[in-house]
Amino acid sequence: MGNTFYFEWEVKLMEMIQKWMGDFFVSLASTLSAIGEEMVLIAILGFVYWCYDKKFGKAIGLTIVIGTVINPLIKNVVIRRRPYFDHSGIDCLRLPNKKAEMYDITGQGYSFPSAHTLNTTVIYGCMAVYKKTKFFIILAIVMPLLIGFSRIALGAHYPTDVMAAWVLGVMIVFGFSFLAKKVQHKWKMYAVVYAISLLGLFYCRTDDYFKGIGVMGGFFLADIIEEKFINFKNTKNPLECVIRILGGFITFLAVLKLLELPFSREYLKSGKMSALIITWIIYTVVVFVVLGPYTYLFRYTEKFTDRFSRKKVED
Repeated sequence: MGNTFYFEWEVKLMEMIQKWMGDFFVSLASTLSAIGEEMVLIAILGFVYWCYDKKFGKAIGLTIVIGTVINPLIKNVVIRRRPYFDHSGIDCLRLPNKKAEMYDITGQGYSFPSAHTLNTTVIYGCMAVYKKTKFFIILAIVMPLLIGFSRIALGAHYPTDVMAAWVLGVMIVFGFSFLAKKVQHKWKMYAVVYAISLLGLFYCRTDDYFKGIGVMGGFFLADIIEEKFINFKNTKNPLECVIRILGGFITFLAVLKLLELPFSREYLKSGKMSALIITWIIYTVVVFVVLGPYTYLFRYTEKFTDRFSRKKVED
């Protein structure tokens, strides 16, 4: 199942890197790879959106959700097998999906392009475009390079998977940054982007695509609702910031578990079209709640933390 294609230099390079790597560099590559995983990027987005700069957070969120959908749209066309599937000289030193069998191609996902590298490129690239400071520009260059190299070193991706993700990530960052400035009615852009993304319903049968369009739909709805009805303010209070981030993660997990409760894990992971549609709906609702209605609570947590801070100063 899947397609196998590669350049000879890719295989030789990966074999050479893995032969040279010792335990220390395997651990280092694994740590770098973990930094590019979804939960870390969500934590960064949560801090920026809920605490630091809401407008900045929405810009980052837009590029992330675009990348989250474009990646499986391409993966399900190319259907490239991961390098360790076909080359005995390449080991998988960190499983893309620890919950699936090593050689389960559907469970481990397709190889082209690299999602870790793409996600890292769009989030740090967006930071550089938005802030335009030397620090963020350096970060936008260094982090995707390190994450991309770690994916090659760990045997999860061919070099061309990573190179394609770099190019695609840069295109998303600059393309949608330009588009966001030109489009007067945000909801129209969202509607067009979402409609195009739904073309994957005709050929995508992987969990990551349906989660992706769920996240995208939830983000678009939450952005419009928050802007029109909630309009929360950012905070510089450290305690308030911690409460918002922890509360966001707890709300995300609670709503996710509640919505998944009527369905067995086996059914949701079965790959049936009905299960994939349910996954789509669940992630739409979860992301909408966390980025939209959840932020309405900030006006109450702010009162509590302000009162607590004043009392501490008085004491």
